[in-house]
Amino acid sequence: MDAQEFRKDFLEDIKADALASGEGSCASFVSAFARYLQEADFLLDFTSSYFEGTGKQNRKIRVDGYTYDEFDKTMSLIIADYDVADDERVLAKTQAGQLQNRLIYFIENALNTQLHRNVEMSRPCSDLVDLLREKRKEIRKYQLLVFTTATISSTIKILESPEIDGVPSECQIWDVERLFQLCGSKAGRNIIEINFKEYSSKGIPCLEASGAATDDFDSYLCIIPGTLLADIYDRYGSSLLEGNVRSFLSTKVAVNKKIRTTILQQPERFFAYNNGISATAMDVQFEQTENGMFLVSSKDFQIINGGQTTASLSSARYNYKDKANLNVIFVQMKLTVIKGSLEEEASTTLVQNISRSSNSQNKVSDADFFSTHPFHVQMERCSQRLGARGTGGLQFETKWFYERARGQYLQKQMRMTPGEKKKFLLQNPKDQLITKTDLAKVRNTWDRLPHIVSKGAQTNFTEFAQKISDAWEKDDGLLFGEKYFQESAALCLLFRFTEKMIPQQSWYQQGYRANIVTYTIALFHKLIKDKCPKKDFDLMGIWNRQAIPAAVQTALVELSELVYDKLTDPQRGVENVTQWCKREGCWKSVQEIEYNLHDDIVDCLIGQEDIRVVVREAKADRRIELDADAMTKVVEINATQWRSIMAFAVGKKMVSPEELTALRIACQLPMKVPTPAQSRKLIVLLEKIYEEGFKL
Repeated sequence: MDAQEFRKDFLEDIKADALASGEGSCASFVSAFARYLQEADFLLDFTSSYFEGTGKQNRKIRVDGYTYDEFDKTMSLIIADYDVADDERVLAKTQAGQLQNRLIYFIENALNTQLHRNVEMSRPCSDLVDLLREKRKEIRKYQLLVFTTATISSTIKILESPEIDGVPSECQIWDVERLFQLCGSKAGRNIIEINFKEYSSKGIPCLEASGAATDDFDSYLCIIPGTLLADIYDRYGSSLLEGNVRSFLSTKVAVNKKIRTTILQQPERFFAYNNGISATAMDVQFEQTENGMFLVSSKDFQIINGGQTTASLSSARYNYKDKANLNVIFVQMKLTVIKGSLEEEASTTLVQNISRSSNSQNKVSDADFFSTHPFHVQMERCSQRLGARGTGGLQFETKWFYERARGQYLQKQMRMTPGEKKKFLLQNPKDQLITKTDLAKVRNTWDRLPHIVSKGAQTNFTEFAQKISDAWEKDDGLLFGEKYFQESAALCLLFRFTEKMIPQQSWYQQGYRANIVTYTIALFHKLIKDKCPKKDFDLMGIWNRQAIPAAVQTALVELSELVYDKLTDPQRGVENVTQWCKREGCWKSVQEIEYNLHDDIVDCLIGQEDIRVVVREAKADRRIELDADAMTKVVEINATQWRSIMAFAVGKKMVSPEELTALRIACQLPMKVPTPAQSRKLIVLLEKIYEEGFKL
C-alpha cells in the first residue's frame, strides 16, 4: 500500500461512514483523522465540537473538535479543511494562516466576549466554550491542529503561532500523506526528534556507562539542566512520557508536593534529593569536546521514569505563585539507547520492560503496562482462530481482527499486493476491527460504568486494565477464552449499531453521541438485570447470528432518546454536559429513567443455569488450552537442557519433591513426557530460576 492507495481508502471510508451515520463527510473526516492520531498516542482523546460563525470585528471563527490534556495542561483545538472535489489541491501558507486564525479568533471570542451566552446550551460547542473559560488560568499551551485533504505546500516549513491570552501556542498541519507516514512507521506513533543544542549551547553532558552495553542497547549517565528538562516538556508535553507511564500519572497528582518544596526552598540540593529520571531513545548523536562528551540530539526520546519530576519542574517555573528559578537545578538521567538493529516488537517490548522495572518503586502495577499483558496475546489468538458467520450474502466466514499492537491492522496491509489486500479485507472487514480501547469501552459499558467510559479512552482503558489484570491473576485467565472474545465482538456489534442509529433520529442535535451510546447500552443491560435477575442477555446469540435482534434494536432506539433527554436535562447536576457525563451522579440519574422492556426481549435472554454450564465449558476449554501451551513449552526444551535446569535448581535448593519428579521425567524427553500438571509446575520453576540468574 502506498500513500495514494491509503488516501483513496481513507476518503472512501469517510464517505461510507458519513452515509451510515448521517453526520456529514466533514465531521466523519475529523473523527476518522482524530481516531488515527489517538491510536498513535498523538492525541489522548477527542470530542467533536463543530461551530462556525462570525465573531468580534466580523472575524470568521470556527472549530471542529478538541481535546484537553489534564496532565500537561495542553488544550488542542482542531479545524477541518475538507474538500475532495480537487485531488490536486495544495494548501498554501496564506490559506493555512486563515484556518489557524479562525481557531485563534474562536478562542479569543470564547474568552473575551459573550459567545458563551450565544451558543446553544445543548450543543457540544457550549461545553468547549465553558471548558476554555474554566481552564483559562490553568492552560499552559494551545495546540492548533489543521486537518486537511489538500497537500501541504512545500513553502510551509513552520507556521508561526502567536501567544493566545498570554499563553504560548503552536500550529500543526496534518494532511493525509503525513497521516500515512505516521501509520506506516514501525513505531506506529508520532516520533519526537530533539536537538538539544536548541536549548543548551553544547547539549547535555554525559558519560558512557562502562560495561553496561549489550547487543540490544547502550547506556549513558547524563546531567540534564532543570531549565532544559522544563523547556522540552513545555514544548512536547506529555508525549515525552512513555505511553504507559503517562496513563499511570494522568490518574495521579501531576505535581509532587515534596519535589515542589525542594525546587522552591532548596533548589541547589535538588540533584542530591531527587532520584532523577530514566529515558530511552534511538539514533542519538554525541559530540566530543574538551569538556567531555555531550548528547546533542536524539530520536524517539521517551521519559520512562521521572514523569512527576519533569512535570513538577515545568509547573513550578510556570505557576504564577511559584515562578521558580531553575538555573541552579540539575537532574541525573539514565539514558538507554535502543539499537536500530532490533525488530519493531522486540524494541517495543524492551522499552516497556525497562519502564516496568524503572517504575517498580512507584507501585506501578502490571495493569499500567497492559500492552504486553498475556490477555492481549490470548485475545489475538482467539481473533485469528475464530470464524464469524458471513453476512450480506458472503459465502464464507470472516474474522474479527483484534489489534494487539498499535496500527497492526493497517501495517499488515502495507506489505501486501493489491490481490493479497483484497483477500485480507474480505476475511478481515474494516467494520470488524477491535482495538484495545474499543474492547475497554464496550466491556466497561456492559459492566455498567458509562461514567468511566465518558472520562475518555485513556482513563477508561487504565480502569479496564486494572480490572483485567486482577482477574487474570486470580485464576490464570481462565475466564478469558473464546467465549469472552465472542461476547466482546457481540458487544462491538451492539455499539456499532447504536452509533449508526443515533444520528438518524429526529431528536438528535449533532452532539454527545459517544455519551448517549455508552449510557444507552449500560442502561439497557441494567434494565435486563432488574427485570430478569435470574437471567442475562444472550451475547452468544448475537455472535452466532452476527446481527442484532429486532426487539433489541427497538429497545435501543427508544432508550437512546430517553437517555439524551436525561443527559441534557436543564436540571442536571453540572451545567457542562460533557463534564456531567463523567460523574457517577449522572449515571445514577440515568438509572431513574422509567422504561418497560418489551416482552419479546425475553427471547434474547439466557437462564443462570445455562450461563453456569457455558462458563464451566469455557473454563474447561481454556484449561485444555493452557495445558497444551505448558506442554508445548516443556517439549520445546530438550533433555540436555532440562538436566542443566535440574542441576541448577537442585544446587540452589529450589525444588519441591513434586517438581523434582517432573524434572526427572523432562530429562527423559522425548521417551517420556510430563503430564499437563507437571508441565505447569515446570514452567513456574523456570520463571523462578530465571530470576535467580539461570540462563537457558
